[in-house]
Amino acid sequence: MLYFILKYLHIVGASVLLGTGAGIAFFMLLAHLSGDRALIAGVARIVVIADFLFTATAVVAQPVTGFALVWYLGYGLGEHWIVLSLILYLVTGAFWLPVVWIQMQMRDLAVAALQEGGALPPRYFRLFRTWFVFGFPAFAAVLSILWLMIARPQQIW
Repeated sequence: MLYFILKYLHIVGASVLLGTGAGIAFFMLLAHLSGDRALIAGVARIVVIADFLFTATAVVAQPVTGFALVWYLGYGLGEHWIVLSLILYLVTGAFWLPVVWIQMQMRDLAVAALQEGGALPPRYFRLFRTWFVFGFPAFAAVLSILWLMIARPQQIW
């Protein structure tokens, strides 16, 4: 029963990471494309909350449940698919942490532009481009980890 509980929690965590990441990207992109400062400010506010509430929780739960599963199933941490998963997890984090900060900055800039009645500043657009570019490697890493988690290939390199 412990195995199924751990596996369930691990799969839910992976689903939250993938789903929240995809949802946040979709809504932020659409808000940005609208050019509406109020919409951008509102969506960015919600996105930041969602990242802290859902993504951050899953970010903590994944290694906890993953290491518990490795221990329970008797895998070694040196297994190729586990090592690559951990590397990709660190890659994801290296892109996700700046993205959270960028989202907060974009939110603040949109709120300020709205309150002042002015246009979004050039810094907002620079931040958006970085946010957009950072999403691709982070999302690709999460998809790769999911594949590794499901396939558990014996040899990778």
